[in-house]
Amino acid sequence: MHSISVPVRIDLAGGWTDVGPYPHDYGGEVVNFTIDKRVTITNISKNKFEDNEIKFDVPRGAGLGTSSAMNVAINAIKYPNLYPHQIAKKAFEDELKSGNICGKQDHWASSHGGFNHLLFIGESVEILPFEPMKSSLNWLRKHLIILFSGITRDSGKMQEIVWKRYANGDEDVINGLFKIRSATKMMAKGLQSDRRDLIVKSLREVSSGVDEISSDIQGPFKSVTEDLIENNKIVAWKALGAGGGGCAALLCAPNCIDDVIAHINHNSWKIINWDYDHSGIIVHN
Repeated sequence: MHSISVPVRIDLAGGWTDVGPYPHDYGGEVVNFTIDKRVTITNISKNKFEDNEIKFDVPRGAGLGTSSAMNVAINAIKYPNLYPHQIAKKAFEDELKSGNICGKQDHWASSHGGFNHLLFIGESVEILPFEPMKSSLNWLRKHLIILFSGITRDSGKMQEIVWKRYANGDEDVINGLFKIRSATKMMAKGLQSDRRDLIVKSLREVSSGVDEISSDIQGPFKSVTEDLIENNKIVAWKALGAGGGGCAALLCAPNCIDDVIAHINHNSWKIINWDYDHSGIIVHN
């Protein structure tokens, strides 16, 4: 084994509902997929991880689940004979022990690869049958732009504030989370039946729910996205991950991709070129 790599993910709907108390209180649900940007560990040593070389295809802390992917790769080295869901579980447990507030979706996505429809009930993770239509995938691949703003914030602190408000019964947080979770089935149905109207509606619902949770999560992106919405250049968008990272997903209107890219470049933000990844953990010999 010369190196091992795992993909990072794009969360389309349901993110936040896989975290902390929510799966125990209501049950969480997420739709995500992995992209061809990976975390790779070379010069592998099972015992001395400081000797390993770790390469990230995207910036760390970008909201694409890089830290979770790294933990998956490390556990895949430690436990080469385990199944992907077992590696995901160990990677999640390690991240919790390190003091990070995190959900489970990232670890399961990086371990399995491809499109995932995940259900979180209590401590359990269930992988639901999910096969998007090829026409849906082609449309999404063409129209979904991933931008990197370079803005980084402490996602742990953001999570801490949100979950403290949740514990205190804050109605905005509770309603926002319910909206995010409800949008997940809509996203899954849209992808599986090529109902692009449902995909757009789901993404809008998620973005609205996130704004209800905290206006700080997506606020830094709005100087760019609001102009694009007002000019009908994008039909929906959302911050990626918990919003602490600098990436957002923009769903372009037909024939407006070049205009959106030009607008992003004008604001000195970067485009992350991506394609689908269906492989999950890969061992390179």
